[in-house]
Formats: sequence, structure tokens, C-alpha cells
Amino acid sequence: MIIRLIFTLLFFFGLCLNGIETKADPIKSTGIPYVQNFPKSLYQSGNQNWSVAKDKQGILYFGNTQGLLTYDGKYWNQYAMPDKQIVRSVAADEKGRIYTGAFGEFGYWSVKNKKLTYSSLTSLIPKGHPFTDEIWKIYVDGERVLFQSFSTIYSYSKGKITIIKAPGSFLFLQKAGNRFLIEVLKKGLYELKGNQLTALPHSNPKSPDNMLSILPYKDGKLLIGTSKEGLFLYDGQSYVPFQTEANSFLRTFQLNNGILFDGSYYAFGTILNGLIILDDQGKIVQRINKSGGLQNNTVLSLFSDNDKNLWTGLDNGIDRVELNSPLYFYLDKAGQFGTVYSSIIYQNNIYLGTNQGLFYSPWKSNNTGSFNAFDFKLIPGSQGQVWDLSLIDGQLICGHNEGTFTIRGNQLEKISGASGGWTIKKLKSDPGYLIQGTYTGLVLFKQDPAGQWKYYSHIAGFAEPSRYVEQDLKGNIWVSNAYRGLYKLTLSPDYKKVIKKREYSQKDGLPSEFNINVFNLDNRMVFASASGFRRYDEISDRFSPYQELNNNMGSFASSHKIIPATPQKYWMVKDGRMAMVDFTIPGKLQIDSNRFSLLDGRMVQYYENISQISSDVYLVSVDDGFVIYDAATGNRQNEKSQLPKVLIRHVEDASDVYRIISEYGNSGSTLEIPYNRNNIRISYALPYYRQAKISFQYYLEGYSSQWSDWNSATQKDFTNLTKGKYRFLVRAKINDQQISQVSVLEFTVLPPFYASNWALALYFLLMVALLFMAKKQYEAKLLEDRKKMRVKLELEKDEFLQAEAEATEREIIKIRTEKLQAELESKNRELASSAMSLVYKNELLQKLGTEIEKLRNEKVPKTSDDQFRKIQKVIDEGMNDERDWNLFETSFNEAHGSFFKKLKASHPDLVPNDLKLCAYLHMNMSSKEMSSLLNISLRGVEIRRYRLRKKLNIPHDKNLAEFFMEL
Repeated sequence: MIIRLIFTLLFFFGLCLNGIETKADPIKSTGIPYVQNFPKSLYQSGNQNWSVAKDKQGILYFGNTQGLLTYDGKYWNQYAMPDKQIVRSVAADEKGRIYTGAFGEFGYWSVKNKKLTYSSLTSLIPKGHPFTDEIWKIYVDGERVLFQSFSTIYSYSKGKITIIKAPGSFLFLQKAGNRFLIEVLKKGLYELKGNQLTALPHSNPKSPDNMLSILPYKDGKLLIGTSKEGLFLYDGQSYVPFQTEANSFLRTFQLNNGILFDGSYYAFGTILNGLIILDDQGKIVQRINKSGGLQNNTVLSLFSDNDKNLWTGLDNGIDRVELNSPLYFYLDKAGQFGTVYSSIIYQNNIYLGTNQGLFYSPWKSNNTGSFNAFDFKLIPGSQGQVWDLSLIDGQLICGHNEGTFTIRGNQLEKISGASGGWTIKKLKSDPGYLIQGTYTGLVLFKQDPAGQWKYYSHIAGFAEPSRYVEQDLKGNIWVSNAYRGLYKLTLSPDYKKVIKKREYSQKDGLPSEFNINVFNLDNRMVFASASGFRRYDEISDRFSPYQELNNNMGSFASSHKIIPATPQKYWMVKDGRMAMVDFTIPGKLQIDSNRFSLLDGRMVQYYENISQISSDVYLVSVDDGFVIYDAATGNRQNEKSQLPKVLIRHVEDASDVYRIISEYGNSGSTLEIPYNRNNIRISYALPYYRQAKISFQYYLEGYSSQWSDWNSATQKDFTNLTKGKYRFLVRAKINDQQISQVSVLEFTVLPPFYASNWALALYFLLMVALLFMAKKQYEAKLLEDRKKMRVKLELEKDEFLQAEAEATEREIIKIRTEKLQAELESKNRELASSAMSLVYKNELLQKLGTEIEKLRNEKVPKTSDDQFRKIQKVIDEGMNDERDWNLFETSFNEAHGSFFKKLKASHPDLVPNDLKLCAYLHMNMSSKEMSSLLNISLRGVEIRRYRLRKKLNIPHDKNLAEFFMEL
């Protein structure tokens, strides 16, 4: 039970908080809310804008003369209908579809292929119902969409279209809450229930005609706006004229359309005079027309968004009216009162001091709830330059070019003839005196017995133009010359003259002698200059930069004017810009300038004026009028926490000529960018439709390492992106305070063609093919190598066998050679032995012959000559026996191969005796041995040798035996 009780309390507490947070600010009736103009030259489309819608993302859609127009807070885009028709009606559903209607055509737009693409629905119209009308209204009703022409309502649901007809021609289908109502001309008002039209009853003799606006009202009633008859209330039985002062306006200027917004306000657009806003009591809250800021007085369409912006589609342009703006304007479009130098609220009148004089008009407090229509009139005798309006002790004092005046209603009373009263304030040392800076020095004012401020004295001893005057805590008077110079004055006890004057210049620490202005900031003297604030040191009698203030003031450190707002809050003005500076929190200075950016450059430079009307309301003088600033509304706006997400819009190819890749980011599908188009531009916008300073911060994952600096740019170029996946993150900040959620765009830069998936697959297949071919080639080579190996092995085997055979054969040959050598040696020995035997035989025979010759010579008895001759013959025959030579030759040939063949082949002219000599020389026999074998003398051997040398042509230095041994 306790837990339930706690949850119940939390629930109701949440409801209370929600009620507090969502409670709407009342629309102010003084001045005109800020109107933002979107001219045709900006959105680059047709003049007329017939309808307005907004989708769930916050994008606005306009039915335009030239087609469908879209706006996202930054970028405008136009989309043409199939036959370039005018888009008369537009509506958006929760699925992202944008429905449009035109002449002879209706359908929807959706994102296809990353572009907003149109799909026609006219082909679904049942046969026998020719469609030749123009669609003027479109409403999304849950799962069905209603398209209305002047003759038919087309109900589109679940892919089918149902035809709804009436007993006459339609005017315009209207949605009032959850009810759909339509006027059938000359028949009255009908309600569409399902697909059936039912006539609504009424007790009036005649129902109103030309019902152009039907809106829900209190107690279940309907507030009906007609073209020329004004407003009516319908309770289900009768029509009653709505009692409002707006009726005459709406009848005169012809009501054209209307909407209910913020729960209790009604806006009606007219044909001839802009728009008018009423509360639920019928009081006029605002009237906004061309003189109030609209571009055109003909309002063709109206739309209110969740931020209390009123969008007007005009006959020429589009305007946004910021109804809950903290700034409301009253501008003198006709040039009635000139340039405003000062303004103030006093006794239910607003007074404007201008270059033409002093003007006034009745002032209605904002809490009256009725529209404040100003009627400014010139106060007689005030013609000329008015510099200052100051409210002191309940008296309004006017500083004028011709003197100083007090103001009562529309009457002036001159209290000083000193010309040019720039500034006036009380003396801190004696509040019974006022000190005023004029063209010719300082003037004192003192209260008379009745408490009225009167001229007292001109302060003697000082006659410089005195633009700003301040008194410090020691009673010194600081004066800023209107042009050049800064002075510190010490006055006499009666304040009538200057007893001491000190002029300061650059040698005293001032940055310049020109435009040095003095102000009182939290009871201390602060001196403004173009190079920052200065402060004065009394001990050194010099100026130094006020660093503690300058370091926290940003660009407003060089403000030329300080205007008190509330305790510890001051207005800072610099170069036509203004900011509220809050010193409430010690050590934490807060500067707010963003909400006043609308006024940049609109105030009279160096004569800016901001006066306080109430605790939170200020009156700001601008060139051609005044502006009401409500600080409470501005503060509540800053407290809002919910911001829309940043919309990532166009993604463009920025490689050469800009070409759109996607109109809606990645549109829920993969965004792929070719590698050769890897320079892209991303555009983004925040659908925040209020005047504010919007800055963006982005971060591209995969490209940069951190968030960018905050800046106002709404697009970013990225160049030379490498292949891979990227995430583009972007967020927005409003007025340097609130930060939106992060929006993400994912995209992929495809690899180059040679590194793409197809290429990689091809490479893989090629690699597989190459591996397969390599395998085949390897196998073939392996097979071939095996064959070669076999062949090589066979060859090596054969070679080995052959080598072994050759080795064996060589061994055999060696053995044979050795054997032959042995045989040869044996034969040589035999030959030599045979030769020696022959030699020995021949020698023996010779000796025998010699002995026989001796016997013969001795004449031995018993022996005859014949016997000796026979014996000699036998000996000679023995010595010349050819059988011995033949035997020798045979043995020689066996031992020395083909010696004789070679010798005969090269020297065929050799005779047998020459051959014998050659053989004996080859055997290296001595001449003696050769002479025995040849049976010639040694002399004969030498002669034969000589002859043989000549035949064989052997040089003399060549040994004959060696020659034959080498043969």
C-alpha cells in the first residue's frame, strides 16, 4: 500500500510538473510578435502558397504554385508535379508519406532510391468516375486519407479508393477535433461519418453561407467563420453570431481560413488585411498585416506548429509569426515619428523621444488581454531633437535640444534653457540635487518646496560637452566628453563651481582620448573604450585594463555603453548589439546576447536606450519604433530541454560538379560511394523554427579523431576518403546552452575496382585457377620430371653400367695391355734375343768366315779352294737368309703393331733394306749390331742411315733412332 501510495503521489506530482511545463505563455497584445519573412527570392518557387503541413521529422511542406515546397530550417527544395500542376493541398502522415493534391491529380511523396518520389493514386479511382477536379483539402484520419474536391471526397484506405458524393457541390472539408464537416452549397452543413455524409440540423431559417473555417469551441460547440458574415457559434441545433469586436474586421476584409492553436487562441487569415488572433472570449489579441511585418495581406493558408509558430502561406511569400517570442515590435512603417532616441512608459502613456520631437500614445497593460492599437501624437512644442527621457521621483524629465522639460500628459513645462540635455541623474552625495550633462557643461537642478525639479545653477569652471556623468564614492564628478576627453572634477561645497579639474589622456593609461565613456557598475567606476574596460587607481592616479571583467565578457568587453537593468544585472551595448550580463552569482558571470540578435544594428548607435517597464519587461528603442522585451518568457524558453534532432539532408558528390547522391541522408538503406567519387559534401539542418543562435558540431568516425569546434556552418566537405565504413555524427546547440541528440549517417566508401568484392572474387577465382593450373602444371612437370628422372636414372644406370663396363673393359684392357705389354716385352725380349741370336750367328759366321779365310791364306794342306768357296757360300747364305728376316719381321709386327704399315703409308718409296734399317733403328740397335744383321760394314750402315734420313726428310738435328721410336 505504501509503495502504491508513493507511486500515486509521484504520478500526480508528475502531472503537476507536466502542467507547469506545458502551460502556455499568453500572447501579448502590445506590439507585434516577430515576423520572419521568406520571400519568393529566398525559396525560389512560385508566389502563392496554398497549404502548409509538417511531418514527424519537423520538415515543413508547402503547396506552392510551382509544386511541392519543403523547408527544414535551412534548406528549401522544390518538387514538381507530373504535369507541373499547382499544389493546392498537402498533408503528412506518421509513416513519412506526404500527400498532395492538384488539378486532375493526387497521390503521395515518399523516399525511394534516396530521393523524394511521387506516386499517383488516381489509377485507383473506380471506373465510371472520371476525375477532372482539383483537390483543395487533404486530411489524414488514422489509416485513411481524405482527398476533397468541389464535387467529390475520395477516401483512400488499404490500397483502395472509395467515392463519396453529396447532393450538391462542396465548399471545403474542415476538421474540427475528430469531426469532419463540410458545407454543401445551398444545402447547409454536413458531417462525414465513415464514408457517409449526414446533414446537421439547425433551427435557423437559413444557415450561414461560405463556411471557410470550422473549429472546435468550448462545451462541444463549433466556431464557424464565414467569408463575409463574420463568426458564428453552432451548438448542434442553431447558429448564433459570435459576439466579438473582430466581426467587423472579418466582414470587411473577408475571412479566408482559420485555425485553433495553443488550446484557446484562434487565428483567422483574410483576403485583404492579413490575419487577426482572438482568444476564446472573442477579444482581439493581435492584428498582423503588411504594416506589421507580413509580406502580403492575402493569407491563403495557416498552420501552427508545436513551438507556437504561426506559419502563413501568402499570396506572395511565406511568413513565420513567433507568437511566444520574448520580443514584440512596434515599428513606424509610415515614418510618422522618425528615429527613436529614447522611450518610456509613464502614467498609462508611452512616450517616444525622436529626432522630430516627443510623441505619446495610450498604453494598455499586457494583462488586459486586448490588443493595444497605438495612436502616436506629437506633444505641442516638443518639435526638435529629444535626447533623453528620465523618470525621477515620479516626474518625467525630457532632455531636449532646446532645453529640459517636465512632462505632464501631453503638456511640456520648460525647466532649463541649457541646450542638449543628454543625461540627468541624482547626486549620490546629495540626492536633493540633479546633475545634467549638456552641450555646454553641467547643470544642477533642485527640488522646490512643492517637490518639483527646477533649474538651480550652471556649474562654473567647466563648459565641455558632457555626454556621460557619474559621481564616485568620494564625491568626484567624472565626465565623458561627447567626442574627446575624460575629466575628473571636484566641486565646491555648494556644487556651483569646479574647484579642481583633471583631464586624462593616453599618458595616464587610457588607450585613446576619444570615446572614453564612464559608467557606474555595481558602485564602482568603469570606463568603456574600444579596447576594453578600464578601471581607475586613485593611488597611482592612472588607468589600467579591468582584466577580471574583460576576460569574462568576450566580445562585449569593448562595449561602449552600460545600462542598469536590475540589481546586479546590466545591459551591455556594443556596435549595435546588446546583451544582458548577470553578476548575481559571485565569480560566475553570465552573458546572454543570442535572444537579442533580432535587434542587432537596429538601435540608434551611441544613443541606445533601454528602459524598464516592470520587473521583467523592458522597452528598447530602435530606429523606427520600439521593442517590448519580456525576460520571463525568454527565460522559460531557455529552460526547455527537448530539441529536435539534426536532420542529415543532402549527401552530394563533390569530386568535380556537385551531384546529389541522396536527398535524405541514408534513408534507411545502405549508402555506398564509389572509390573514384570519394569527395563528398554532407548538408544538415536543425528543424528549429525560432529566432536563435544555432551552432553545429560534427565528428566523422574513421576520418577524424574528435568532435569539431562549434560553428554555424550547415554543411561539411570530406575529401579523399579511403575505402571503408564511416559514421558521420552531428549535433546542434541552441543559444550556446541546449544541445540536441546526436544524429548519425552511416555510409561506405567502396574499394577501388581492383579491390572490390567482385574483383576480390575474381582474384580468388583466378588464384584458384592459377593454383589449379599450377597444380596441373606441377603434376605434369612432376610426371615429366619423373620420366626425366627415370630416363636420367636409366641413363645414369646405363652410364654406370657403361662406366662399370668401361672400367671393366679398361681393367680388361689394362690386364690385356699388361698382358700384351708383358707379351710384347716377352716378344721384344724374344725379338731381341732372336736378333741377338742372329747377330751372334752372323758374327759367328763372320768369324768362321774370317778364320776360314785365314786358313785359306795360310794354304792349309788338304783343303781345296772349292771347299773353301762352298764353306764361304754356306756362310754367306746363312748370313743373307731371308727366313731369318721374315721371322724377325713377323715377330716385330706382333710386337710393334702396324709399324711397317704406317711407315709404308707415309713413305711408299722405301725399299726392303730401308724397312729393315728402320726396324733396327726403332729397336734402338747400335750401328755395329745393324751392320752384322745387314751384313754390311759400319760405313755402309752410316751411308744407309744418311740415305734414309734424306728419304724421310728428317732434319739433321733430329735423332734418327728417336724419330722411329716415336712413330
